[in-house]
Amino acid sequence: MGKEEPGGVRGQTDIARAAALIADPSRARILKALSDGRSLSASLLAEEAGVTPQTVSAHLTKLVDGQLITVERFGRQRNYRLTGPEVTEALEALAVIAPPLKVSSLRESNRANALRRSRTCYDHLAGALGVALMRAMLDDGVLSGHDGGYDPDEAVRDRPAAYGHDLEYRITERGARRLAEYGVDIDQFPHRRAVIRYCVDWSERQHHLSGALGAAITARMFALDWLRYGVSPRVVHLTDAGAEGLQRTFGMTTTNEGQ
Repeated sequence: MGKEEPGGVRGQTDIARAAALIADPSRARILKALSDGRSLSASLLAEEAGVTPQTVSAHLTKLVDGQLITVERFGRQRNYRLTGPEVTEALEALAVIAPPLKVSSLRESNRANALRRSRTCYDHLAGALGVALMRAMLDDGVLSGHDGGYDPDEAVRDRPAAYGHDLEYRITERGARRLAEYGVDIDQFPHRRAVIRYCVDWSERQHHLSGALGAAITARMFALDWLRYGVSPRVVHLTDAGAEGLQRTFGMTTTNEGQ
């Protein structure tokens, strides 16, 4: 979020300010709760962060001022959402190198397992399910290019600004036909967004699919009732219809155990 200087020159970005906003544990929990792209109320975010309504209000104000979240008003109700997928991408990148949080209860353990199994990363599928879907699309010839693996010695290398698209993935001719049959028209993707990007999945240490294609595939899964949101923010569950549909469409074998 660099400042635009006179003449159209973009100034240096204030990384320290953004890092300070994320560094507070309560604000980090708020941002993670919003990482599925939906808007949530202050009361729910207070519960997620484990703070009082008064305290969450102060945190939300700082996050709005820092342009990491935005406010949506519905009458007297205020909901909050991330300003864009870039915030989630930054959180996911940090999660790859972050030490694990200590799990101190069965509830926390169950939630952590659910997040690792299947979650949304802003508007696309992540976790073991997201990684498995990308692997199936590569194995089935829908995508080609890289192999879906994450190598920390090669990742991004000398081009840190290229995170998420420094490795090449392409939609094959077979893939375009398969996606059209599935209900995703790649010709209708918005021009302002990259068709294919990837995230390094923090729990699986492999790539999952993002970009316009990842978002469209995930939206279609919800529309077909292949995916449903869980009780906790970001957690999603694969339905029986979804397991059958992924097998039929992408040759992906999965199980609903624990869903």
